[in-house]
Amino acid sequence: MAKKIFNCISCGKKSLSKDEIGINKKLLGIKSKNFYCLECLADYLEVEPQDILDKIEDFKNEGCKLFE
Repeated sequence: MAKKIFNCISCGKKSLSKDEIGINKKLLGIKSKNFYCLECLADYLEVEPQDILDKIEDFKNEGCKLFE
């Protein structure tokens, strides 16, 4: 089965990473169909990109399946 490629709905960045898709699903809802790149997600949520990176690491350390 081919890997599905997602692009940012805001800036159009191509081929979002697994972590970018995972954090979108974690923060915006597991059923999300549209995804933001890290920078656009930070802008949308009105936080710094580093805040999102820190949360990704927290979720990985907690064993969240979205970040395996």
